[in-house]
Amino acid sequence: MRWDRGDTVVLSFLRPDASVGQQHPLRVLADDGNDLLGWLPAGTTIVGSRLADGRDLREAPLAERFVTPRMRIRDQWRDSSTLRLISEHTLASVWWFFAVDGGFTGWYVNLELPLGRDALGPCRIDGVLDLVVHPDLRWEWKDEDEAAEAVRAGRLTEEQLIALRAEGERHIALAESGAFPFDGTWTTFLPEREWSPPVLPPGLLRDL
Repeated sequence: MRWDRGDTVVLSFLRPDASVGQQHPLRVLADDGNDLLGWLPAGTTIVGSRLADGRDLREAPLAERFVTPRMRIRDQWRDSSTLRLISEHTLASVWWFFAVDGGFTGWYVNLELPLGRDALGPCRIDGVLDLVVHPDLRWEWKDEDEAAEAVRAGRLTEEQLIALRAEGERHIALAESGAFPFDGTWTTFLPEREWSPPVLPPGLLRDL
């Protein structure tokens, strides 16, 4: 499966049991069948997720976050826009974050387990552990406590977390050397004027 510039794809985050966690529509900038570059502007409607009792994930104590049932909700990608590079054989996607005024604010290395592509777009399992890289190339881990709890709850295996951390460390080395994707590429990106925000297929929002 491969898409053309201007197409809309859906990035699906699945849980280990194959149920849907979140789905984000992206406007395709480029896709060679392995590396897909897509745009998600602020305000775009997404399929989100929250705990079945109505709480946001981060409102629950850490010990409850990966054992409490969750439900899909109609949600919105808020506050910032992201350009995302998703590689089929890499345990991460790299997100360029932009403020509402268009200014670049930093990179986010979203550690993930790739599951290939379906008819809508790339499918991944979120790896919980993430890496933040600032514009000056300072970096920091994010959600290490949640990742450890995800292993305890059976959401990730210890082996998967080791592999995800190794992928994060590979990106740290790239950031420290100022190598791609942390070399300034796409930090001045602007979407094409005629592009409307990407829209999810209506069926994904049914009953939400």
